[in-house]
Amino acid sequence: MGDLTQKNVVENENNGSNIGEIILRLLPMGLCVVALVIMLKNSQTNDYGSLSYSDLGTFRYLVHANGICAAYSLLSAIVAALPRPTTLPRAWTIFLLDQILTYTILAAGAASTEVIYLAYKGDTNVTWSETCGSFGGFCKKATASVSITFIVSLCYVGISLLSSYRLFSKYEAPTGQYNNKEGIEIANY
Repeated sequence: MGDLTQKNVVENENNGSNIGEIILRLLPMGLCVVALVIMLKNSQTNDYGSLSYSDLGTFRYLVHANGICAAYSLLSAIVAALPRPTTLPRAWTIFLLDQILTYTILAAGAASTEVIYLAYKGDTNVTWSETCGSFGGFCKKATASVSITFIVSLCYVGISLLSSYRLFSKYEAPTGQYNNKEGIEIANY
């Protein structure tokens, strides 16, 4: 009877919550592709010269991070759709990869936000003038791409929470022991 109950638990885990997880993993893929395409097509030429995303290393990093996250989202959605029980090594792998990608896309968005801020405001202390006065279209597209990237970051935070729940719910809580004088429960590890 224990095997039958465990099989039903695995089937229930793979049916209802798996569809939500698959959607949550596919959503950032679409958003990453949109942010990536906006940034890839972001260039402007005028009387002052030309400016492209590839001129700035931070925006190249943003494009690469969005591409990697889009690919990972697709692959992780495929893995989540496979009807297999979640083993402890698989749960750890997914948890660690989700964490890495969450921080990667968050770092790309944060670094790009700094560049956009400097493009809008400039920095008189180091004699950087504002660029968005001359390249307004470029700045608007870059801002749109970075904004979408932060939405992707929020999706990855949700994915990370889900994978951490799946991982740490596989462990049992430590049992307490009352063998001290004060009657304070001490966990056994």
